[in-house]
Formats: sequence, C-alpha cells, structure tokens
Amino acid sequence: MTTDDPSGHRGHLFIVGGGEDRKNDKLVLSRFVELCGGPDARIFVLTAASTLHDEMWALYDEAFEALGVRQRSTALIASREDAGDERIARELYEADGIFMTGGDQKRLLALIGGTRIDEAMHRALRERGACIGGTSAGASAMSAHMLTEGKANPLPTKGTVHLGAGLGLVSRVIIDQHFSERQRLGRLLSVIAQNPYLLGAGIDEDTALIVRPGRGIEVIGQGAVTVVDGREMLTNYIDAARHESLELVNVRLHLLPAGARYDVDAGAGEPASRPVPRGLRQAIGAIASIRDAAERAGGHDAGD
Repeated sequence: MTTDDPSGHRGHLFIVGGGEDRKNDKLVLSRFVELCGGPDARIFVLTAASTLHDEMWALYDEAFEALGVRQRSTALIASREDAGDERIARELYEADGIFMTGGDQKRLLALIGGTRIDEAMHRALRERGACIGGTSAGASAMSAHMLTEGKANPLPTKGTVHLGAGLGLVSRVIIDQHFSERQRLGRLLSVIAQNPYLLGAGIDEDTALIVRPGRGIEVIGQGAVTVVDGREMLTNYIDAARHESLELVNVRLHLLPAGARYDVDAGAGEPASRPVPRGLRQAIGAIASIRDAAERAGGHDAGD
C-alpha cells in the first residue's frame, strides 16, 4: 500500500498532544501546514469532537489564516446524517490537510465512525497523500483502539481504563494526550497491562508525533513522546483484584524528545535520520504501519 500521490504529496499522520500554540510562533501548526503543501494547500477543520463548532472553527481559521493558508473550510457535523453528506465527504477527500480539533473522542466516533466522511479521510490519506491531523480528542481518535475513559492514577491499576473503537488511522497504538502535564503515565501503563499487544504513545502538549506511514516517525514541538512497549512484559493483571495496583515487569519505555526522527524505511531524497536502535525498531515499525484500508473500500466512495 502506498500513500504517495502523483502530485508529489506524501501522506502523513500528524498527532498532537493538545495545547498547541495558536497565537505566537505556531511551531506545530506551521509544520502541519508545511506537510499539507504550504499556503496553497486546502485545509479542512473537522470540529465534530466539540459541541462548540463556531468557537473551534474561529480559533483554527484565525491560526491557519495567520500562517498564510488561503483555502480554509469547515462544516457543522451535528448528526450522523451530516456525516453522511456526499458534498462534505467530497470536500474532505479533496483537501490536502484535515485537522480534527479537541473535544470528546467518544462524541467524534459516535458522529462520524463508519460514515462517508470517515471513509473520505482514509481515502484522502491513501489515494491523495493528504496529511491527517488531530489534537487532544482528535489525536486519541486516530488509533484503532482509543481511550474512552480512564483516571490518571499515579500507579497502573486494574479496571480503571476503558477502550473503544477509533478511526483506525493507526492500528496498534493507544494514543494519550496532555501526557506529562496531566501525569498520565500510570493510565497508559494500565492500558498496556490490559492489552500488551498494543503500544502506548503519550504525547505532551504543544508537541506532535508525525507518522510517515511505512517509513518512520518524527517528534516536533515543546515536549516529548513517551512510548510504552509491554510485549515482553510479565504482569499479574489476570490475578489482580479490580482497582488493585498492578505489578509490571520488563516494560520498555522510550522517551523521544522534540527533534527525534527515526526512519525504518527512508524514501529517496528524504533527510537522513539516526540509525534506529534495536530495542526501538519494532516499536517504530508498529507505529509507522498503517492498517490496509482495502477492507474499508467496500464503503462509500467519496471523491469518485
């Protein structure tokens, strides 16, 4: 599967930990615009995670305008009927960048999961090389399995986190946001104890994890991305009582600060990155893989 478009665009996933600067240097949003194709890019702001459509749209419309983007658009998605609108789906499909705002990831999935605009986003990434971004709730929703509830306990605890189906743009990763600021390591460890096949990615505020599908990852912004890998972990999760603190042995934790870039399969002409350490290679390979969208192709054909 490829995410390279004949126009030269390369599909990217742009996963923001929330709290990105929208007023000053706009480092994170500026890079998003660059990956979309610069000021000439068409950017669609999807506010469906929030009940405050007008306010969210105004914030990002102003920020993207200040960054020189001339073609900015949005649509009010207040029902699944709206999310099935062919005109809106076509607009998403034809966008060079789609940015999902914060709010509530459960609301976002309830409104758009499995609809025309859901399909349009996947096809825009896969067929047109669009850049798909999300911040806070919009970031959490990008994974196939997303956090829907969970207390930020200081220690991993059984029965305190709940998962739901996400958009599936990333397949084997649980994304948590506002990570360092809200001290969510215990929460992410709770998820990994329950689902050791999955990787955890905790993204700090004003920080973005950029995924180049099939190639590698990059971290930009003011913070870091914490990757938790429990695939070789030993745990007492099965025997522990509900709400009991968990024992986790042999959990790998990788801290990737802003500026980190790793390629498992760099394309021709891409800037060189550091060699991927052996202990990190499988994790980056899992994050950078993207679910084959062929299974989704049976849905609506926005953009045809």
